[in-house]
Amino acid sequence: MTHTVLVTGVSRHIGARVSNMLAADPDIDRVIGVDTVPPPSLTRDGGVSLGRTEFVRVDLRSPDIAQVIAAADIDTVVHMSLVSAPSRGGGRAAMKEHNIIGTMQLLGACQRSATVRRVVVRSTTAVYGSSPRDPAVFTEDLEPHDGPSHGYAKDACEVEGYVRGFARRRPDVTVSLLRFANFMGPGVDSPLTRYFTQPVLPTVLGFDPRLQFVHEDDAVEVLRRMATEDHPGTFNVAGAGVLLLSQCVRRAGRLSMPLFSPAFEALGNAARRLGLVEYSPEQLKLMCYGRAVETSRLEAELGWKPKFSTGAAFEDFLRSRGLHPLGGVPS
Repeated sequence: MTHTVLVTGVSRHIGARVSNMLAADPDIDRVIGVDTVPPPSLTRDGGVSLGRTEFVRVDLRSPDIAQVIAAADIDTVVHMSLVSAPSRGGGRAAMKEHNIIGTMQLLGACQRSATVRRVVVRSTTAVYGSSPRDPAVFTEDLEPHDGPSHGYAKDACEVEGYVRGFARRRPDVTVSLLRFANFMGPGVDSPLTRYFTQPVLPTVLGFDPRLQFVHEDDAVEVLRRMATEDHPGTFNVAGAGVLLLSQCVRRAGRLSMPLFSPAFEALGNAARRLGLVEYSPEQLKLMCYGRAVETSRLEAELGWKPKFSTGAAFEDFLRSRGLHPLGGVPS
C-alpha cells in the first residue's frame, strides 16, 4: 500500500503530470512535490495542475531533503529531477552538480529513512550511447561498446551506479530504474523537440539513424504503476518500432541540410553558445548512429504495452505543433 509519495522535479512537465496523477489516486494519502523552483502551475505562467500535491521548495543538493522525507514519513520516492540540458544561467557544471550531488543526497536520505519502501528513478536509454558497433537493439543487460563520456548521458550512468549501490545497501526497498527513450508529445519541450521545430534541420551527411520515442502519456502511466506497485529491476521504456531521421524530417514537413560531421559539430557548438538548440556531443552521435532498445522485459513485468508506437508518438507531437508533410502522406 502506498500512503505518502515524494516526487522530485515537479517544476518540469513530466514530473508535474506524474505528481498530478498520483495525487488523484484516492488510495494515496499525500503527495509531496519538490523542486528548486515553483512549478509553472503555481506561477503566472500556467502549466500542468499539481492537484492536491503539496509543493515544497527544496534543493536536492542540500541536506534539507532528508528532513522532508523524515517529517512526512515518505514511503515511496519518485526521482524525476535529472536535468537533460544545461540552463542558460547555470551551465554544464551546475547541471552535473544537480544531477549527481542531488541524487546522492536523495538516496542518502532514503537509506537513512525507516519509512521508505519503494524508490523509482527516471533514467534514459542514452546510457547505452550510440556507436557503429552497437547491436540492433539494446536489452537491459547489454553493456555499450562506447559508453557516454559527456553531458546528461554520462550523468545518468553515474546516477544509475549510485542507485544500484543503494539497492544493495537497502535490499528491503523495492528499486525500479526506468530507462526512457526520448519523450515525445504535445507538452514535451526538450532539445530533440526543439530540433524538429526548426525550419531547416541539419543532419550528418551519409547517416540516417534509427530513433525511438516514448509518448508522454505512456511515460506517465509507467511511472504511476511503478510508484504504486512493486516492480524491482531495470527496464527500457519506448514505443514500439523505430523511425529513421529522414522519415521524421519528411513527416515534419521540414527541409534537411546534410553536413559533414565536423560542420554539424561546429554548428551545434555555435547554437549552444547562442542558447538556441542544444547540440550536445551525445546528440551528434545519436544523429549518426541512432539507438533502439528492447522493451519486452517491461511489457512482461507489467502485462501492459505503451498505447503509442514511436511513429504515433511523433505524429501526436507534430499535430500539437501544427506540423505536417509538405503535400503528401507521411512515409
